[in-house]
Amino acid sequence: MSESAATFVLCVENTGYSASLEPRKVYQAVDDVEASQQGLLRVVDESGDDYLFPASYFVPVTLPKAAEQVLLGVG
Repeated sequence: MSESAATFVLCVENTGYSASLEPRKVYQAVDDVEASQQGLLRVVDESGDDYLFPASYFVPVTLPKAAEQVLLGVG
């Protein structure tokens, strides 16, 4: 995924994943068509790796470019 195509989501639920997800935190989502067909979303969690979580635990958010760069560690 390129930086310009980065997608971000807000965690709204973490039942069963409290060690990996924090409610009210923004995470980077990674495109995964197969996962989305199964109701899952691939996100970069607290470990810095990407994992699958229930898509219903997140809502998409649009961020200003400056915020995206901070979250991506760019600039």
